[in-house]
Amino acid sequence: MLGGLGGYLIYIALLMIIPLWAQSKVKNTYKKYSKKATSSGMTGAEVARKILNDNGIYDVQVLETKGVLSDHYHPKKKTVNLSSDNFHGQSMASSAIAAHEVGHAIQDAQDYAFLRFRSSLAPLAATGSNMAIFLIIGGMIFSQGLFLLGIIFFSAAVLFQLVTLPVEFDASNRAMAQLVSTGVIRNNEERETKKVLSAAALTYVAAALVAVAELVRFILIYAASNE
Repeated sequence: MLGGLGGYLIYIALLMIIPLWAQSKVKNTYKKYSKKATSSGMTGAEVARKILNDNGIYDVQVLETKGVLSDHYHPKKKTVNLSSDNFHGQSMASSAIAAHEVGHAIQDAQDYAFLRFRSSLAPLAATGSNMAIFLIIGGMIFSQGLFLLGIIFFSAAVLFQLVTLPVEFDASNRAMAQLVSTGVIRNNEERETKKVLSAAALTYVAAALVAVAELVRFILIYAASNE
C-alpha cells in the first residue's frame, strides 16, 4: 500500500515538474535572447511582414497583442499576433517567435494537412478536455460506462496534443529557413535562434507527455476495475 501510494505521489510530482521545467526553460531562454539583437536590426513586426510578403501572403495582418509570450496565429481572422515586446523588439527572440507564427500562416496558405486536422479536432478536444474528468469521476461512482465515455472524450484531447507536435515543429523549421533565406539572421546567429525555437517546442512536448501519461493511467484504472 505504501509503495503504491509512494509511486502515485512520484507520478503526480512528475506531472507537475515536467510542465514547470519546460515553462522555466522557455522563460529563461527567451529572457537571454531577448537581450541579443540581430544583425539586421529588424523588429518582430518587420520580420513577420517581410516573410509574409516574400511568400506572397498579403491577406494576413501583423498585429500587436497584449501579454507576455502571447504570440499566436489566428487562422480565421488571418492575423499574426505578436506580444508588444516581440512586435517592437529587435532581438533574436523576437525574430524567432515572429517567424514561427508566420510559419503557421504559411502552413495555412499551403493547406498543410496537420494544421487542417488540428483545426478540425479543436472543438472536440476542447469539449473532451472539459467533460472527461467529470465523466471519469462519475464513472468511478456510478457506472463503468461513464468511465469509458470519459476515456474516449479525454482521448480526443490527447490526440489534439499529439497532432500539435508536427504542426509546431514544422512551423519552427519553416521559421529557421525563412530567417536565413531572407537575411534576417546571419550564419553565426542560427545556432542561438534555434535555441529559442527549441525551448518553445519543449512546452508542447511536455504537454503531450503529460496528456499521454494521464490517458494511460485512466485506461489502466478502467482495466483493473473490470478484472
